[in-house]
Amino acid sequence: MPEIVISEFMDEAAIREAFAGRDVLYDPQLVDDATRLHDAVRDARALIVRNRTQVRGTLLDAAVKLEVVGRLGVGLDNIDVTACAARGVAVYPASGANDLAVAEYVITAALVLLRRAWFATGRVTAGEWPRTALMGREIAGKRLGLVGYGSIARVTARMARGLGMSIAACDPLLPADHPAWAGAEPQTLPDLLRGSDVVSLHVPLTETTRNMLDAGALALMKPDAILINAARGGIVDEMALCEALRSGRLGGAALDVFEREPVDATTGARLAQVPNLILTPHIAGVTDESNVRVSSVTAQAVARHLRG
Repeated sequence: MPEIVISEFMDEAAIREAFAGRDVLYDPQLVDDATRLHDAVRDARALIVRNRTQVRGTLLDAAVKLEVVGRLGVGLDNIDVTACAARGVAVYPASGANDLAVAEYVITAALVLLRRAWFATGRVTAGEWPRTALMGREIAGKRLGLVGYGSIARVTARMARGLGMSIAACDPLLPADHPAWAGAEPQTLPDLLRGSDVVSLHVPLTETTRNMLDAGALALMKPDAILINAARGGIVDEMALCEALRSGRLGGAALDVFEREPVDATTGARLAQVPNLILTPHIAGVTDESNVRVSSVTAQAVARHLRG
């Protein structure tokens, strides 16, 4: 039986480098086959996952020899950290390794949604020439509101300032004297929503943040504001957002994360054909380059733990 089980995709060179001489099962399809995954982890000392493998309940019960979990990313809502701690299982996220990728995603989404020109391919190929209708906005001079001001949000803020944006942030957990505030105006969430042209979410999914952006919060935003969620599904009320976009109450939105992943047929039908809405499959933090960084950081952390 394998000593190390990897249930989702990662850079194979990082596996070879970190786990040379060890018995490794690398099968990105395990995430979709609970029976095979449970069988695979019965004798495993280490498990490496991304965001879809649920490290809790029956999977932890099956992994009786588990010592360490590596997370190919930073969010830990798919891992029962409390249960792991109770069993003496260490958990290592890849903190910092995909900050740049997520920040670039946020800035790109903001540029596309503000400018609007890139939604015209079908009309142009059909012979239309809708220049007036596609006269969008520049990002320079706009206000970026960051809900959560951790490492990814700070990289995003640095990029945004380079494009001429001003920065507001809401993060009650960041001390008032933290040097990061030198580049951002601290605000309450309602004030940030009212004053920002682009709002980007950078908080984990907790009982406090679940549906943080509901119909009431969305109603506070400017009528032409942009909302970007590349943090966690469940923070935004997806149906309330769709209604705000359909009614023209918001200028646009980008969702990279969803309450249920993959999106089920019912949710998919509701999200389809919503104007000015960009949907991507939890890919903001995954680029060719970040995959190498995340995989290396995670594999090396797990290898160090196994070496004691």
